Amino acid sequence: MQPPVTTPDRDQPPEAIYRQRIAAFQQAAARLGRWDTLIVWGRAVIILIATGVVVQAVRGQATPRWLLAPAALFAVLAAVHGRVIARRARAQAAAALCEAGLDRICDRWAGKGDAGAPFQAAAAEHLYAADLDLYGKGGLFELLSVARTPVGQATLAAWLQAPAGAAVAGVAARVDLREGLALVAATVKQEVRDEALIGWAATTPAGLPGSLRVWRLALAGVAVTTAATAALWAAGVLGPWPFAVALVIGWSMARRLRAPVTQILGGVDHRADELGTLARVMALLERGTFQAPALQALRQALETGGRSASRRIARLRRLVDLLEGRRNQFAALLMAPLQATTQLALAVEAWRRAAGPAVARWMAAVGELEALASLATFRFERPQYPFPEIVDAGGDSAPAAGAGPPVFVAEELGHPLIPAARRVANDLRLDAERRLILVSGSNMSGKSTLLRTVGVNAVLALAGAPVCARRLTISSLALGATLRINDSLQGGTSRFYAELTRLKQIVDRAGGAPPLLFLLDEILHGTNSHDRRIGAEAIIRGLVARNAAGLVTTHDLALAEVAEAMAPRAVNAHLEDHLEAGVMTFDYRVKPGVVRKSNALELMRAVGLQV
Repeated sequence: MQPPVTTPDRDQPPEAIYRQRIAAFQQAAARLGRWDTLIVWGRAVIILIATGVVVQAVRGQATPRWLLAPAALFAVLAAVHGRVIARRARAQAAAALCEAGLDRICDRWAGKGDAGAPFQAAAAEHLYAADLDLYGKGGLFELLSVARTPVGQATLAAWLQAPAGAAVAGVAARVDLREGLALVAATVKQEVRDEALIGWAATTPAGLPGSLRVWRLALAGVAVTTAATAALWAAGVLGPWPFAVALVIGWSMARRLRAPVTQILGGVDHRADELGTLARVMALLERGTFQAPALQALRQALETGGRSASRRIARLRRLVDLLEGRRNQFAALLMAPLQATTQLALAVEAWRRAAGPAVARWMAAVGELEALASLATFRFERPQYPFPEIVDAGGDSAPAAGAGPPVFVAEELGHPLIPAARRVANDLRLDAERRLILVSGSNMSGKSTLLRTVGVNAVLALAGAPVCARRLTISSLALGATLRINDSLQGGTSRFYAELTRLKQIVDRAGGAPPLLFLLDEILHGTNSHDRRIGAEAIIRGLVARNAAGLVTTHDLALAEVAEAMAPRAVNAHLEDHLEAGVMTFDYRVKPGVVRKSNALELMRAVGLQV
């Protein structure tokens, strides 16, 4: 009844592999569904039989012990039923994961995944996150992320917002590992609150008097005494007073520890599910045999004092499970006289003191594993995308990193968020000889998309992922962009002022290490032509002088003179439209030189404006 785990044929395309796994998991789910129905009917029959036995016992024609066999069989079926339901849910979740992968391959993924909502607010202040559509519906994060825990999602977001250089090549082929990792949390409703867990693990509860070990031994001794005196009282050997004295002593000790115990419980209450999720994620990594250095390093990070992190977390989960039993009225009646809640809380504190310092490292490893799995899934689903060649700044392997300007040399570079059927690829070169490409073009010709194409592929390359190109050579670099600058009513700033603020941040970032790749869209278009010409030239020359390189788009053909004046370190390029049978078309191809026509009036007429 275990859903099959097929070993994918690496010679098959990922689409075929996903379809095979979907079929296998759906068949397993259907088979388990039939078992589910049979067991439900079996339990119903047993209930009817037990009811008949009870009726016969009331009539004196049977004894109650006849109920033992139906009760035992019912218990066995209940246990089996639980496993069948869990495996069926796992098979269905696995099929859904493969279907999501198929949607990504077939460009049907937008709006169906994780859009990175927690990171969108901060993206507006980032130097390129909002400009390059990292988050939101149809954004890069949604295409990449298969992370199920907040720490994994946050790690992936951090890799996209700063160079990470993750090594995903050795993880991409591990369909079983990536699928298992996603399935661990797929059916868990409560998310893993990693920051709260790390904070709890690093905080010593205030007001815990004396030695923790002494308190635990003393409470255990009092609990044993309480149980023994209760048993002797019930047997008539002792009176009630020894039991009462033991109760009072235990109550007094628990009262003395009430404040630190409350603090301990506040850190782990209602966390059994998420701790179980963490333990299973860690166990996946610990049990695997890996050749990839990145996975080997992560597995080593989960070892502390010769004991695995998954076992330690599983022990903490068992303690939390026992603590949550106090909410059951019958369990509480047994736990209260023995001060079991206090004892379990102190056991949790002992765990925290022994393993707490390693929790942050464990959580970081889990986050890296999920982020790696996301990038590896992207690699697996797009085998035609190559990994970039990473070189030193300036394109020379000898100088120290950061010694030269950014290098970005691409052949057939396309935008990975645009469906393959509509994607247009272009060649681009920025290096020590060419620092600036000034792109002119008509409206809707694709200038902004060209900048985003460069930026998104740079983000992928520096995160360690493959890129949407035939070939890409890139150096370590920083990114700065002004593609999505807006005014702020709350902040009292105009769009032009917001653009100036971002430009100041980009200029300040230039000159550092790694060198800067800038992407400036319609630079200074919020002012008059005279000021734009002077200001844009000053900014561009300043950036190039500070060891930066990049692309600038403009409608203002006067700015073409800036590139001509900076030749050969700068070149003009353009995108244009074509009017065919009264219909305006765009080929989105980058061509050398300055655009020589404008389509603004034609677009006005196309929407019905009288011009």
